[in-house]
Amino acid sequence: MRLSQMLFVTLREDPAEAEIPSHKLLLRAGYFRRIASGVYAYLPLLWRVLGKVSKIVREEMDATGAQECLLPQLQPAELWQESGRWETYTKAEGIMFSLVDRREQSMGLGPTHEEVITAIARDMIRSYRQLPLHLYQLQTKFRDEIRPRFGLMRGREFIMKDGYSFHPDRESLKKTYQDMYTAYSNMLRRCGLTFRAVEADSGAIGGSGSHEFMVLAEAGEDEVLYTDDGQYAANVEKAVSLAADAVDSPFAAFTKLETPNTPTIESLAEFLKCSPTQIVKNVLYHAGYDSGVTALVLVNIRGDQEVNEVKLQNELSKLAAEYGGNTLLTLEVPDETAQKQWAAKALPLGYLSPGLSDEYIQPQAKAFAPKFLRLVDQTAVELKNFVTGSDRSGYHVVGANWGEQFELPQQVVNVRKAQAGDRAVHDPSQTLQTARGIEIGHIFQLGTKYSQALGATYTSEAGEEIPLVMGCYGVGVSRLAQAAVEQSYDKDGIIWPVAIAPYQAIVVIPNIADEQQVEAAEKLYSDLNAAGIETLLDDRNERAGVKFKDADLIGIPFRVVTGRSLKDGKVEVVQRASRASSDMLIAEVVTTLRQWIDDALDS
Repeated sequence: MRLSQMLFVTLREDPAEAEIPSHKLLLRAGYFRRIASGVYAYLPLLWRVLGKVSKIVREEMDATGAQECLLPQLQPAELWQESGRWETYTKAEGIMFSLVDRREQSMGLGPTHEEVITAIARDMIRSYRQLPLHLYQLQTKFRDEIRPRFGLMRGREFIMKDGYSFHPDRESLKKTYQDMYTAYSNMLRRCGLTFRAVEADSGAIGGSGSHEFMVLAEAGEDEVLYTDDGQYAANVEKAVSLAADAVDSPFAAFTKLETPNTPTIESLAEFLKCSPTQIVKNVLYHAGYDSGVTALVLVNIRGDQEVNEVKLQNELSKLAAEYGGNTLLTLEVPDETAQKQWAAKALPLGYLSPGLSDEYIQPQAKAFAPKFLRLVDQTAVELKNFVTGSDRSGYHVVGANWGEQFELPQQVVNVRKAQAGDRAVHDPSQTLQTARGIEIGHIFQLGTKYSQALGATYTSEAGEEIPLVMGCYGVGVSRLAQAAVEQSYDKDGIIWPVAIAPYQAIVVIPNIADEQQVEAAEKLYSDLNAAGIETLLDDRNERAGVKFKDADLIGIPFRVVTGRSLKDGKVEVVQRASRASSDMLIAEVVTTLRQWIDDALDS
């Protein structure tokens, strides 16, 4: 392709809308353009990148025996209501674009396709002889993000590969799950990315287990915790660890003390000259269920620990039926305005005790459960003679014990947030390290969540009707393209991995008025393409400096310049990643670049 004939416009300044390097560079280099908030047009250079990523994804999926299909983007609400996710996706998480058609039927634009594929399986899979079965697609997805940002990283319209497998039992699912773990690792490796597979929370998709594939980058929105021995890695939302040992309490007798101006753990520990590990802090939440009932949740946790709200959501979701619902819609720490909806009197915030009386709840607050839901984190259970609130502002109690001054809640949970520096569960000699990552892929063992809800069964060899066991596997294709840039760039622009670069080489004519330069460039352009090396020709009527800057900005792996060395039968060849430059005989350019490209693709 000749740049003079291409839709090619670059910017010298960073666009105001862009926040992270990859977003800035892709806009400046003319890879995409913003059409609306979270909605982008993929321009020719980016479309070539996406085509290469898609090709790698298809090859790895096809190698596992998966079959490609295409599912509808427009989905009826009835299917989502059958699975119980319509309220979750349109109200709780609120990420589904929903609409009502002219027949007054509710529809949604697909953020994911579990319901659709399960309905197809329900209609078409009859016998164990048809199993296992694995279908996948590449298509546009839609999610109504609250705050679209970072370009393709968090958009409202994006390209994704999602696949779904059906099995007679969990052993069959585990085999396909492992195949997908390998296939996803291969995809990212072939795309030239540094990544880490981590244990993850299954979120609204559900299921018994999942892994995320994280491309490591400083701008990643996710925190990954891992050990140096390579035996453990998890998203911080899922990560577990051993908390530091609690120190012995300095308080031997139960006493109420005046502790003015100590609403935080730090201020209290400093005032009492004690360790945060001997404090029980009590955190209040509102948990709203789809039944319209809000549970008032009091979580007791050790003072040096933080509540992992994803883990807490998972625990509270299990209790939905106790509040007449199916789904947890909201979880929030209530402000003073929210508390006034149910509190019979002002709460002593910062000084709450584990025994906060249910009398604080107004009997007439019908939308609220009449009693506090009390949960205690494992870190607080074994504490002796601990410090905690007294339910009176400006006062705490010391030397408190479970079973004496305070009743230990029946529901003991693990909702603490693991953090860097914690000891690893599998080997306490290992400490958790931290890294930032961009989630590119996510694989789930769904089990029978959707097949049971939608009545998708098969007939076993013994003649029994059994729910299909399912798996789900997703890769963000457009997200991967931007993640590659976020992982590899410099002050001058993008550095594409060879495997997914829009073009592998660019031939630059410094002076198009020089016939010798033009002739040499035209021949190299023709010979390189003939050798299967995807090549751009910069034949624009621009200054040489502008062309060199654009070549660096768009990130083509190899640049060939027909400049001053032509008199010696040579051209300058520059490697974008290393910036290594050398004068090379024209006759050697094609074979050398071919070898460099093959080596890069094989590594």
